[in-house]
Amino acid sequence: MKVNRLLSLVISVALLFTFIIGCSAKKDSPDNSQASNNPAGSEATKEEKPIKLTFFDKNTGDTFTNPVAQEITKRTGVTIEIQQPTGNPAEKLNLMLASNDLPDIILMERGSDLVNKYISAGAIIPLNDLIDKYGPDVKKMYGDTLNKTRYKDGKNYYLSNWYGLEKEPVLAFSIRKNWLKELAPDKAEGGVPFTADEFKKLLQDFKTKYPQIDGKETIPLTMNGSDFGTFKGMFGMKSFFEDNGVMKYDVKDPKYREMVLYINDLFRSGLLDKEWAINKKQTWEQKLASGTVLATTGAYWDPNNANNSLQKVGGEEAKLYPYKVAAQGVDPSKTTYGPRGSLGWDAIAITKANKYPERTMKLINFLASEEGQYLLMWGIEGQHWDMKDGKHAPRPEVLQGFKDDWDNYAKKTGIRKWTWFVKNGLGSDGTPYDLPGRYERNAIDKMALKNLSDTVFDSASYEGLGPQGGTPEALIEQKVKDIMTQGVTKAIMAKSADEANSLFDKMLADMKTAGDEKVEKIIDQNYKERMKLWK
Repeated sequence: MKVNRLLSLVISVALLFTFIIGCSAKKDSPDNSQASNNPAGSEATKEEKPIKLTFFDKNTGDTFTNPVAQEITKRTGVTIEIQQPTGNPAEKLNLMLASNDLPDIILMERGSDLVNKYISAGAIIPLNDLIDKYGPDVKKMYGDTLNKTRYKDGKNYYLSNWYGLEKEPVLAFSIRKNWLKELAPDKAEGGVPFTADEFKKLLQDFKTKYPQIDGKETIPLTMNGSDFGTFKGMFGMKSFFEDNGVMKYDVKDPKYREMVLYINDLFRSGLLDKEWAINKKQTWEQKLASGTVLATTGAYWDPNNANNSLQKVGGEEAKLYPYKVAAQGVDPSKTTYGPRGSLGWDAIAITKANKYPERTMKLINFLASEEGQYLLMWGIEGQHWDMKDGKHAPRPEVLQGFKDDWDNYAKKTGIRKWTWFVKNGLGSDGTPYDLPGRYERNAIDKMALKNLSDTVFDSASYEGLGPQGGTPEALIEQKVKDIMTQGVTKAIMAKSADEANSLFDKMLADMKTAGDEKVEKIIDQNYKERMKLWK
């Protein structure tokens, strides 16, 4: 009997000890609270304790307290502490990496060399297993983007932001519509592109009819510095010249020389701003707002500030509207005014300092889901929007709020303030994810869509193909870029077409001497490796 009692006592003590150890382990494990797979959109369960995550977002430093932020915490049990990106975000990111002082989540420019630095240093963790376990909506929403954003080791270290290709125009020749109605009325309402000769004649006719306005010399065409993207679009060129399957610098495309000669002709004819090469943004905007400029190159939304000034004086049609010009021999539908990267602008990653990777992926899965996207970009149902006839319908005061003061309204409500894991395009009900930016389109947007939607192409395959920073080839690359910038500028400002041709030839020779072929070899190799990885 004594033996039985002693045995019972030993067993009881052992069970009690096991229970205590189990409870202690449960309490001390950072991610124990994430054992249950909380579905996207549901409120945080009692089993999931509230946690706080630090987030460095290079785009914002506001506190996470507005209505949308509170709703995210309510749904997920996660409070986010936004780290203020004071000063230069890239410098801050480099400092954090060097000091190993990392937040839980980090958002940085996807196309910068910083992403590779963070991966190489082991500062951000692979997401593949986390996505497999806790990211069903991530898989559904991102699709093939996950395949294309893999690192060379085949792993995903970040999720893209503002991803997915949408047929939204980018570059254009923006022309004053009221003057266009005078000088080329058949082109004013859009739908019919200009030929190169027609565009030159338009500039000439403007200069003839309006040599001066209010005592100031007029400018038929201006540019915001040495950005030739609009002209490259006119000639149907992309980021690089693919010569028999080999990637080379764009200036080696025969069409690039044609482009330079065309711009040189405009310059020599007095139709291009004499100061085009030294224009800064502020100077360029002042010229547009002065009412003495007919047209400009650049992204079609760039003249927004100037357009506000022009409208006050001359009404809606005094604004600069976007139009297409096709070079001689180029099919208008093959022009390339719309370079858009389907893989997004930003990279969002979980760092090695994060003690709650599973819980963080659950948060990410919710935010990346369709439900999460509508919360981030539209606000709260019943407060900012309603579901009508199976579709999201914004409340009028929300649309008006963005019209009146976009920045402050976003900050106040949280709508489109936290732009994380944003997917371009339309939701399953046909409404755009981006409420303020895409739901209601103004007259200029509509003209861009009418004239330039067919010029959009995916530029993702050409991004970041150059040499790795800090290598000898990277130094050569910078030298070659300087030679190109100076060479093209000199050729455009040449006094004759023959001189322009000679200066262009000299530029190509100088590039070769500087070692451009070494850089092209790396670009071509990286491109081929990327295509292989994507397959």
